[in-house]
Amino acid sequence: MCMKINRLLEITVLLLNKRIIKAKELADRFQVSTRTIYRDVENLSLAGIPVYMSKGKGGGISLLEDFSVNKAMLTKEDKESLILALKTLQVTKYPETEAAIEKIGSLFKEETLEDWVQVDFSQWGSDPNEGGRFALIKEAIIRKRIMGFDYINTFGDKSHREIEAMKLIYKGQAWYLYGYCRRKQDFRIFRLSRMKHITLTTEGFQRRPFSGTIPIDQPSPAKKDVTLKLRFKPYMVYRVYDDFPETGIVRLEDGTCVVTVSYPEDEWVYGYILSFGAAVEVLEPPHIRRIIEARHSEAAELYKTNI
Repeated sequence: MCMKINRLLEITVLLLNKRIIKAKELADRFQVSTRTIYRDVENLSLAGIPVYMSKGKGGGISLLEDFSVNKAMLTKEDKESLILALKTLQVTKYPETEAAIEKIGSLFKEETLEDWVQVDFSQWGSDPNEGGRFALIKEAIIRKRIMGFDYINTFGDKSHREIEAMKLIYKGQAWYLYGYCRRKQDFRIFRLSRMKHITLTTEGFQRRPFSGTIPIDQPSPAKKDVTLKLRFKPYMVYRVYDDFPETGIVRLEDGTCVVTVSYPEDEWVYGYILSFGAAVEVLEPPHIRRIIEARHSEAAELYKTNI
């Protein structure tokens, strides 16, 4: 039944893209008899698709000229949701997605339908699909083939991994791969930006069952939360509202902002505060203030040496 439905849908797409098609041409394409194609035409007609057949020279199967599938199947909201989903997938640069968007455009008969949204997950100057990694990971997951790569963990340690890839995930402005790591003999999560020299092997695997949620960047139990009180200069206000929940922001009369926020205390927190440069001052807690002051002093020493 699924094969038949797919065939009917593809026949509809083909008819939308060509004025007329011979029954034998369709039969050869789908490797079925012309009698089956005639039954498909009848089923399409019963479903409300205005398909008809004409005999003689130049005859064949065709649709009413002004027909578009959205009149029979999809609402405006359906179309918009479909386009958003396809545009989201398009950022992974799958060739199939480009083809799907082209087909959808022909189905809807609206050239500007997809122009209302553009999706780009990459940061400035970065390429999340470097080396075609999305296509390789997709192949590994769907075809159940072992993939290998070099990986650099959060401590800067480099190791080679062989993975039974299970799921590609986008969360928190980053792409991740979830799978079973043969080196660690356990399920692991890998950040794509830290995966280097990805290869796809010919070795297959049986997909392992797993349950529960997939942990992504969960803090180590050894890390303790620290509540920060930060004061930002006026020219950094735009980033303050980008990065922090509004409930934790207090705008002062002099234009500065005071932000109260909690994070697990680690090197990431120190680096994050330092990323604001001289635009931020740590007000609390005192030990974080001292750490940031020391880091700024170390950085200043580097620039005192004449090159």
